[in-house]
Amino acid sequence: MAPGMDGKPVAVKTRRYTHPYVLAGLVPLVFFLVFYFYPLAGIFLRSFVPDFPAHLHIDLSFIDQVVGSQRLHHIIRFTFWQAAVSTGLTLAVAFPCAFVMSHYEFKGKQFLTLSASIPFVLPAVVVAAALDASFGRNGWLGMLNIRHPLVLIFIAHVFYNFSVMLRILTSFWAGLRANVQEAAAMLGAGPFQTFIHITLPLLMPAVWAASFLVFIFCFSSFGIILILGGPAYSTIEAEIYRQAAHMFNLPVASFLSLVQIGFTLVLMGFYTAFSRKAVRFAPKSNHTHFKQPEKAWEKAAVAGNTGFIILLCLFPLTALAGKSLVHEGQLSLMYYRAIFDNPAGSIFHVPPFTAIKFSFIFAGTALGIALVTGLCAALCLNHLDRTKAKGLAAFFDPLFMLPLSTSAVTLGFGIIITLDRPPLNLRTSPLLVPMVHALVGFPFVLRAVLPALKNIPDNIRETAATLGASPGKIFRCIDLPLISGALTAGAVFAFTISMGEFGATIFTASPHTPTIPLAIYRFLGQPGAMNYGQAMAISTLLMAVTAAGFILIEKIGSKGIQQF
Repeated sequence: MAPGMDGKPVAVKTRRYTHPYVLAGLVPLVFFLVFYFYPLAGIFLRSFVPDFPAHLHIDLSFIDQVVGSQRLHHIIRFTFWQAAVSTGLTLAVAFPCAFVMSHYEFKGKQFLTLSASIPFVLPAVVVAAALDASFGRNGWLGMLNIRHPLVLIFIAHVFYNFSVMLRILTSFWAGLRANVQEAAAMLGAGPFQTFIHITLPLLMPAVWAASFLVFIFCFSSFGIILILGGPAYSTIEAEIYRQAAHMFNLPVASFLSLVQIGFTLVLMGFYTAFSRKAVRFAPKSNHTHFKQPEKAWEKAAVAGNTGFIILLCLFPLTALAGKSLVHEGQLSLMYYRAIFDNPAGSIFHVPPFTAIKFSFIFAGTALGIALVTGLCAALCLNHLDRTKAKGLAAFFDPLFMLPLSTSAVTLGFGIIITLDRPPLNLRTSPLLVPMVHALVGFPFVLRAVLPALKNIPDNIRETAATLGASPGKIFRCIDLPLISGALTAGAVFAFTISMGEFGATIFTASPHTPTIPLAIYRFLGQPGAMNYGQAMAISTLLMAVTAAGFILIEKIGSKGIQQF
């Protein structure tokens, strides 16, 4: 409804400007059908109908290879075990840090929050390179003799997922603290009783939600397992790659992909259930008041928290940058200069600098695709939510988030075995890599833009329509300026994710169009000081790009874009 000339409400026919928003939803829907559901269906068919479409007979002979293989049984058990241990270790170190960050205000707190968040946005290959620079044979802490691959995997997973656990627990704990502790103290409860009987039960849904999310990330870990673990410590994700790329056993790889998808969806269901429970029962305070550390134990807790975050999150990154600048014990830019060279007899088909060039080209293309599809999806969902089609919005919203719960290796594998024949023969197309990257980055654009659209009051659009504005003009003059900050944040997310994507790219990129993560993986897999130094140099450059992108997102968030 919009006000008329006499002050009475006038019904506004919104069909002529909302109908295009519904049609806009066809863009991401078609995109998903082609690049998500069709490849996953192809995995299913390759599992049970391996000769499709030539022959339609069902072949279940491969099941004997899976059921009778003790190695595959061990891989499945190890996948769950390492994810559970990694999650437990992450919770053990993040919980006390969350207590400090949710209770006290101190100098450098914002810097620590940013420092703890940067590792999560780094590509897995950079994380592996940073840990090698820290604990490897020639690392800064090489004297600690941390060589066991399993120990390095656990350290990498804690390093990678610490910020996820810390952010979820800190935000939840800070929200409920002011509402419960004062009331419990008035009833005579001590700090320990308050924590055990009130705070901890209220905190448990958030603990479980954060734990399941970290478990999912560790369960589907690929780059870290592949680089640090090797064949002896393979997970389901790594075994899919091995069966498909090395052994060409597509039925077994497809079946393992189905197993991976099934487990991931179940785990995502647990995460969603606990997330909703956490939101439902969380007593949120309007204003969170942080205390200054005054007692000796409080100051010690703050100091310990600061030192731990710096050691865990910043030291490996500093070691990575340091190793890229040291050659034969002296400061040198030799490894960076070598990036631009292609000496005779190089093991690379193209110079490493070309990988950097292709990464930026692919990321720019993926950025454009993710922005268009994400914006169209957000416009459609926002329109459906504002009308009587809330049920459709509730159905399509989680549907568009499915790429986040599907492993990149599974996506890449499904795409490479399905989009290989007309009319969708894209296996050799240069657009295949950015399409896959856009599929991974699309949910982040949607999650950034949709809340911004929902925050725009309906009466603004209705008044503009009453005054004769066309749908296109309403979008250009009202919606677009108000969501520009969210679009920028989503674009940066899509760009940085594309720059560091590894799991799907290792399937879809051709040898002549490598990306930075693939170049790092190749360097780390080859002997020689020069190869190792160039791996450190390229990893440092990629770390700088992704960290800069995340800092930009944080600055946008500080200006009011808090949708992430």
